[in-house]
Amino acid sequence: MREKSLDFIFKFGSLLVIALVILFFSMWDEHFFTYANLSDILRSISITTFVAIGVTFSLTVDGFDLSVGSTVSLTTVATAAMMVWYEQPLVVVIIVALLIGALVGLLNALLIVKIRIPDMLATLAVMYIIGGIHKTYTKGYSIYNNMPMPDGSTAPGKFSESFLWLGQGKLLGVPVPVVLMIIAVIAVHLFFKYTRWGRQMYTTGGNEEAARLSGVRVRRIRTAAYIASGIFAAIGGILYAARVGTGQIDAGAPMMMESVAAVFIGYSVLGAGRPNVVGTFFGAILIGVLLNGMTMMKVQYYANDIIKGVVLVLALAVTFIHLSRRRSG
Repeated sequence: MREKSLDFIFKFGSLLVIALVILFFSMWDEHFFTYANLSDILRSISITTFVAIGVTFSLTVDGFDLSVGSTVSLTTVATAAMMVWYEQPLVVVIIVALLIGALVGLLNALLIVKIRIPDMLATLAVMYIIGGIHKTYTKGYSIYNNMPMPDGSTAPGKFSESFLWLGQGKLLGVPVPVVLMIIAVIAVHLFFKYTRWGRQMYTTGGNEEAARLSGVRVRRIRTAAYIASGIFAAIGGILYAARVGTGQIDAGAPMMMESVAAVFIGYSVLGAGRPNVVGTFFGAILIGVLLNGMTMMKVQYYANDIIKGVVLVLALAVTFIHLSRRRSG
């Protein structure tokens, strides 16, 4: 009976917690469970979800990408600079931002796969490097419309309406970032479940040596996972800039912790016991609901990190207790 109870908690505990949290905040404030507020919650987690999908890719191959937050900041600043400083068209802005994310992922893969630096140390170093690059490039200033330039003039360009629509617009009454997030979650889920590359990523993460002996090109698979991580973080940076209409230098600072928490909460969704994009999505929902509800309760903003830390610890505890039980069994 005890074993069955623990298995039930592991499989459905996260979903039950989400339901209870939503019920609690709905009873606390009548405005919580409304379409407008739920829409705001989904819009707020859309960026975190994209970043968390990137982390999911790296964890799938038994790695870990700590540089996703800095990649968000770098691409946010880069997209803002291209529009406000250099007046580049939308297509160029998006392509260049995605290429930046891919290059960050490629750098991570070079350090981890080729040079054999442990993933956490390599991505920590890259996090500092690209964080320093974008702050040096902007001289520590955020980028916005009509900002003053060093020569005394004002910035010649501005954020285009089509770009801002990506972060602020609606499609059939649904926020555009939410639509993009749902498409991404479905697409990545299908990628992992039905494509050869997706299955090989899981195989590599489960046992790299066995995957290599089975003919999987492990280095190529791990490289692809880190490139995907960088690209999804870059998408998060693009959406962030489009949502707030500025290029904030520390945009991605809080997102690394939130995305990691979402991924590890996702380990226990439906008893997956491994990184999976559906679980990551529900983990992001839990984080978003908690932050939104605490804002409605007028909890001081600096207490949010305490809550996020506690949620992460609980998610890790439940996940690894279950995994250790499964191994010993």
